[in-house]
Amino acid sequence: MILLYHCVSARSFRPLWMLEECGIPYELKMLPFPPRYAAREYLQVNPLGTVPALFDGEVRMTESAAMCQYIAARYGPAAMDVKPDEASFGAYLNWVHFGEATLTFPQTIVLRYGRFETPERRNPQVEEDYRRWFLARLRAIDAVLSGQDYLCASRFTAADISVGYALMLAEFLDMESKFPAAVREYWQRLKNRDGYRKALEAQHQAAIGQKVSVVHAPLTTP
Repeated sequence: MILLYHCVSARSFRPLWMLEECGIPYELKMLPFPPRYAAREYLQVNPLGTVPALFDGEVRMTESAAMCQYIAARYGPAAMDVKPDEASFGAYLNWVHFGEATLTFPQTIVLRYGRFETPERRNPQVEEDYRRWFLARLRAIDAVLSGQDYLCASRFTAADISVGYALMLAEFLDMESKFPAAVREYWQRLKNRDGYRKALEAQHQAAIGQKVSVVHAPLTTP
């Protein structure tokens, strides 16, 4: 059975959402945020102290977008994956990694300099610059979604989960009102999916059961 280490609504939500969409049995281990400070024993699991960490037999993974690709290819229903012989294969890989490398990265800077640093180390100018960076990169999604419901292959795939998590984080950072119209409608479609709702409920129940805070993340880190 797959074991997933997860903090509430952190990047590890990507593989959790994938697991729920695919109906795959898993064990969810909740951690307080940030685990490198709040659960130092986790460093024995992942020396970086970051989530997610996923174990599947001898397989060990720490990259959330790669986990989406792995679960889709190995366990998911065929529709969730895009095969190398499909015309959309290149676009699929591009969107899977776009969700993390292009969209989530600037938001981590927003989080750090707008919320996680101690007040004297916060930097409103840096926070605003990276908010604009993120919002500007939504143009790529908007251009595609203006003519279709999902990013590639004419169906919902792991790529939509990778990008969808970045939109989830953006909503948490109060940027949803600035989404282009097609992106806003797309995000609403994703939120209406049973898999997304089940993942939200799974993390909530697991956090309560394991006595971990259900708050998305504290405003500062040690």
